[in-house]
Amino acid sequence: MSVTDGESCILSCSITAEFFNSQPSRKVTWKNAELRLIRNEFRDLFLEVKLPKLTNKYLLKGIVVHKKFIKEGKATINFPEQKLMLLISNAPTSQLFSFLKTMYVKMAVQGSEPKVDIRARLLSNKEKSIDEVSPVTVKDLNKLSDKHQKNASPLSGNNDTTPKTRKRNSSDVRNIKNSKRKRSLVMELSPNLLTEEQKVVVQAALNGKNIFFTGSAGTGKSHLLRQILGVLPPDVTVATASTGVAACQIGGITLHSFAGVGTGKASVQQCIQQASRPNVLQGWRRCRHLIMDEISMVDGRFFEKLERVARAVRGNDKPFGGIQLILCGDFFQLPPVSREYADYDKSRKATFCFQSSAWEKCQLESYELQEVHRQRDPEFVSILQNIRIGRVTEEISERLTATLSNQLEEGGILATRLCSHTKDADQINQSRLVELQGEGKTFTALDSDIQLASYLDRATPVASELVLKVGSQVMLVKNLDVTKGLVNGARGVITKFTPEGGNPVVRFKAKLEVPIRAEKWVVKAVGGVTLTRRQIPLRLAWAFSIHKSQGLTLDCVEMSLSRVFEAGQAYVALSRARALKSLRIIDFSASQVRAHPDVLRFYARFRRALRERLACQPVAIPRRLV
Repeated sequence: MSVTDGESCILSCSITAEFFNSQPSRKVTWKNAELRLIRNEFRDLFLEVKLPKLTNKYLLKGIVVHKKFIKEGKATINFPEQKLMLLISNAPTSQLFSFLKTMYVKMAVQGSEPKVDIRARLLSNKEKSIDEVSPVTVKDLNKLSDKHQKNASPLSGNNDTTPKTRKRNSSDVRNIKNSKRKRSLVMELSPNLLTEEQKVVVQAALNGKNIFFTGSAGTGKSHLLRQILGVLPPDVTVATASTGVAACQIGGITLHSFAGVGTGKASVQQCIQQASRPNVLQGWRRCRHLIMDEISMVDGRFFEKLERVARAVRGNDKPFGGIQLILCGDFFQLPPVSREYADYDKSRKATFCFQSSAWEKCQLESYELQEVHRQRDPEFVSILQNIRIGRVTEEISERLTATLSNQLEEGGILATRLCSHTKDADQINQSRLVELQGEGKTFTALDSDIQLASYLDRATPVASELVLKVGSQVMLVKNLDVTKGLVNGARGVITKFTPEGGNPVVRFKAKLEVPIRAEKWVVKAVGGVTLTRRQIPLRLAWAFSIHKSQGLTLDCVEMSLSRVFEAGQAYVALSRARALKSLRIIDFSASQVRAHPDVLRFYARFRRALRERLACQPVAIPRRLV
C-alpha cells in the first residue's frame, strides 16, 4: 500500500450512516468502508460509499461538512436533501484532510464547467460507467482562486474601502472573516511535501514493518513522525514519548502512562498485574501501531520489561505482542535516565534500548535521515556533525571560540542562556524578573481538571502560573504563524500589556510586535482521558535548561559548557542554534564534547547493516506522499 496523488480521492475508514427518512431514524455502522469521489458522464459529482456487501453513491450537492474533530480522524457529511448523515471515524488524519480538501475544491469549481441540458440527460446511456475524480490540479486551484476573487468582499484585503473613521458593523466583520477563511483554504491546498528519504520511512510504516528512524538534530524527525501519525488509523495507533512535553508535541501520551506500570520500578510480574487493570488493558489490546518518540531517553531495562508486559497482556508471544513499533530518536543526543534505579541505587546507570535483548527481538528496519533543515550554513552543519560524534579539531575549536565576540542583542532582545542544570536556569529567570521595575502581571492557566495541574505542568510546555513584566525576556512555545516566524522557540521581549484583556504584547526578533492571547493544549492521560490547559504560550527566556531545549530552534542563544555532565549534552546545546552568527559560547573547551562509546559502536553497526540492506533490497520510492 502506498499513499499517492490519486488517493486524495479515496478514503478508508469506519462509517456510521444515520437515515432520517423513517421514524424513528435508523443507524447502521460498518467498521471497514471505502469512500470514493466519482463523476458521471454529465460531470455530476458523487460520493461513492463502498461497503463489504453493498455500494451506494450520493450526489454531492447542498451538503454540510462538520470537521471539528478532524485531528481525531472524524468528520460528518450531512446530506439534507437525501435525509442522510454519514459519520466518518478511524480515518488516517492526513488522508481525511486531503480527501475533504479535494471534495471542497471539486465542488467549488464545478459551477465553472458547462452544464448538460435535460434532453441530453434523457437520451444518454444510463449504464455508462462512472469515472473516478482526478486529484486537484493547478488548473483547479486557479479556478478556485479566480472564483474567490470575483466573490471577494470589497471590505477585504487591499480592497478595503471602508473609511478609517467609520466603525465596522457586524456584516463587515462577517464578510472579512469569510474572505480570510476562503483565502486560508486556498493556501492550505498546497501539499505538505516530504523529502525522498522521508517518503521511504512513511512507506515502510504503511507496510506494517517495525521501524527505527534516526538522524542528527534538525533533520525533520518530529515532522516525519507527525506525517506517519497522519497516515495511520487513529483508533488503533498510540503516540507516546519518553517525556511529557515531547508527547504533547505529537499529540500523544507518555510511554509510562500508556503502559500503565507507573515508574516501572516493580518486577515484571507486578507490572503485568498493573497493566491488566481494565482501563489500561483495553488500550494495550486495541493498539496495533505503537509510536515511541525520543527513544534515546528510554532506559533499556524498562524497554525490555515493557516488551514482556505487552506479550503477557495481549496473549500473543510475538515481539511486543504483535504490535507494530515505530521508534524515533537520536542516541547521540541526551542519554536515558533510569527512573527504576535513580532513587535508591545511583551506581546502576541506565542502559540504552539497543543494548536490550528486546531490541533484537523486534527486528527493526532502520533508517537514518541525512538532510539537515534547521541549519542552512554548510560550515555550521559540518561542525555539528563532528561535535555529534565527539570529534573536535583545532579548526572547529577556533571557530566555536570565536563566537564569544558575536553580538546577539537586538531591539532589547537578549540571548537565551542555555544551562546544563534546570535549577540554574530557573534561578536566573526568577532573579532577572525581580530586578525589573514595575508590578508583575500573573496569568493563571485554565485547566480542565485543577486536581491534575501538576501532571499538566509536566505534560505541557507552559506553567500553571506565569508572571510577566514589561521588559521580560520571553520565548514562544507554540507555532502561531509559521509564515511570519511566530514559531515554537521564537524569542522576544514584553513591551506592554493590552488595555483590553491585559494580554502581553511581544516584540519578536522577526521585527513583529504582536499581542499574545491564551492558547489551548490538549493532553491525553491514562485510560483515554483528555485534559486541556489554556495559558499564554510564553516562557521566561533569560535562561533555559539544555534538557528542556531539546527539539527547539532558538533565534539567539548563549551557552556555558563548563558544567556539562552528560555525553551528547554539548551537541544538543550547540544544535539548537540556527547559525554560527546566532550563537555565543562563553567558555568553549574541547574536553566538554564527547559521545558515548556504546553509541558510537551502535551507529557503526547500524550504518554497516543499513548499507548491506540497501545494496541487497533497493527500496522503491513512491512519487509523492500526501
